[in-house]
Amino acid sequence: MVILQSLQSLFTVFFLISVGFYLSKKGWFSEGTPNLFSKLVIRVSLPSFMIYNLTTSFTKEALTKSISGILVPFISMAITYILSKIFIVLLSIPKEKKGTFSTMFFLSNTIFIGLPVNVSLFGEQCVPYILLYYIVNTFMFWTIGVYGIKKDSGILEAGGLFNLKSVKNIFSPPLVTFILSIFLISFNIKIPRFLLEGFKYLGNLTTPISTLFIGMTLSTLSLKDFHIGKDSLFIFIGRFIISPLVTFIVIKFFHVPDLMAKVFIIEAAMPVMTQIAIVSRAYEVDYRYATVMGTLSNLASLIFIPLYMIMFTYLF
Repeated sequence: MVILQSLQSLFTVFFLISVGFYLSKKGWFSEGTPNLFSKLVIRVSLPSFMIYNLTTSFTKEALTKSISGILVPFISMAITYILSKIFIVLLSIPKEKKGTFSTMFFLSNTIFIGLPVNVSLFGEQCVPYILLYYIVNTFMFWTIGVYGIKKDSGILEAGGLFNLKSVKNIFSPPLVTFILSIFLISFNIKIPRFLLEGFKYLGNLTTPISTLFIGMTLSTLSLKDFHIGKDSLFIFIGRFIISPLVTFIVIKFFHVPDLMAKVFIIEAAMPVMTQIAIVSRAYEVDYRYATVMGTLSNLASLIFIPLYMIMFTYLF
């Protein structure tokens, strides 16, 4: 019963995707709608979602106490990122897919899927640990992840991550909002209630817009687009086996509560981030690739989440 409850969020995502798919087939969306949706998420709803959730869920004291816990996901993601680069070489991933492959391999869907799944499994007391993982996941995505996706598009100049123009490109609205949120929390600066409520409502648009976008994209694909090649297979391995396994090993070197350990492992085993398809569309790379992998990894979660729940019985 608990496992079935934990899968409800995945069923919700599939429902929203199917709505986007149906409305697209009915001709409700124009050619410019996907671009509009991607801009809305990146520039409006996601920054609003971040500033509301971070500033209302963390105090300066809570953030300070969480520093040691943050090291676990940071180290585990860094290791998984390095492993993704090794697989890129071994699998001869095409140049135009390297950044997208790596980002899907080492980062997970921490909020849209991870939050409801963890709350269903462990209760509301796990929310602070979810947000800890979310902070690191978000930082890694809007720096290393987005840099890699932009590099796929060819719009970045040579010079690496710390090239002046590259750094300017990386400072996207969500990352700037993330930094602003940490600043506000650190200095105990309160946002006026009317603004906070506005951010909340705008932030709530993130999941439906993202899933409708995926549905729209799926409506343009054929069955041959869902072919699972070796790169797709290794994204599954990265998401559901390597990432949680690395997290489990890293946890052994830190003294963290059992609940934190469980949440981090579940978060590490979540499917591909929904935002990757949105960002890929925004920077004109192969967003269909990201959309297909996001959808298929969500389906795979229906198998892997129950397996991890059974494993926890023996691990903790």
